[in-house]
Amino acid sequence: MRAQFVLSEIGVGLRRNLTMTFAVIVSVALSLALFGGSLLMSDQVNTMKGYWYDKVNVSVFLCNKSDAESDPNCAKGAVTEDQKKQIEADLNDMTVVDKVTYESQDQAYKHYKEQFGDSPLAASLTPDQMQESYRIKLKDPEKYEVVATAFDGRDGVQSVQDQKGILDNLFGLLNGMNWAARAVMALMLVVALMLIVNTVRVSAFSRRRETGIMRLVGASGFYIQAPFIMEAAVAGLIGGAVACGFLVIARYFIIDHGLALSEKLNLINFIGWDAVLTKLPLILATSLLMPALAAFFALRKYLKV
Repeated sequence: MRAQFVLSEIGVGLRRNLTMTFAVIVSVALSLALFGGSLLMSDQVNTMKGYWYDKVNVSVFLCNKSDAESDPNCAKGAVTEDQKKQIEADLNDMTVVDKVTYESQDQAYKHYKEQFGDSPLAASLTPDQMQESYRIKLKDPEKYEVVATAFDGRDGVQSVQDQKGILDNLFGLLNGMNWAARAVMALMLVVALMLIVNTVRVSAFSRRRETGIMRLVGASGFYIQAPFIMEAAVAGLIGGAVACGFLVIARYFIIDHGLALSEKLNLINFIGWDAVLTKLPLILATSLLMPALAAFFALRKYLKV
């Protein structure tokens, strides 16, 4: 009988404050959708880091005749055969190096033509103007400085470049966007909590006569508070379910179908459904506990029991 009474009071309370209940559901849905989206963005950035950092190379570019005339690092002239052999031997001896690949001037010219054949500069270049290089695959991409320290400024070496630096700028931008999403999420959570507290206060005020009678007949504090807490929890849970729906629909239409980014951007390793599904229980639990706790503390202050 008591459980039936509590459930009936939940329905009455939700209907009585329908507008504010709807506002709570929307704000909780949006804030938790952003929360889940920020978690998925973090997973996506980590997945991309693991995928791309595993493919990046460190390039040791060697001096050619043109560099000897214009680049201070090549003031001693173009690289010699003995210098090339010594550089390759030293690279192979380094414990951080996984694989060393030599690229000749002809190979560099061919790759440049494949990538930038339509540019005006490509028509004026000749193979002897291209740089020979060693492409180094590291066992740990974070160990770039070991190679740079060993070969920067060395005779015959024009420069040492790390592709990871280019990717760091991209991932820095993605992380910045992720933190911006988290800031909006935090703002929406504050708005949702304020709406929950106000909804509970209005509901408690509108039923102050009923709660007063319940106190007089000896009802416990928890028994009086339970309908209000559960109203907030139910509204929050509905909002959490909507947020889960947003994430599932976004994953389906943005990555798999609709925009189909997984087909259009083959170079990006997108997160799978397992990453999305593992976040849904956390979102639902948060949507249930957050409003319930907010209502509990609001009732302690505004409802005399």
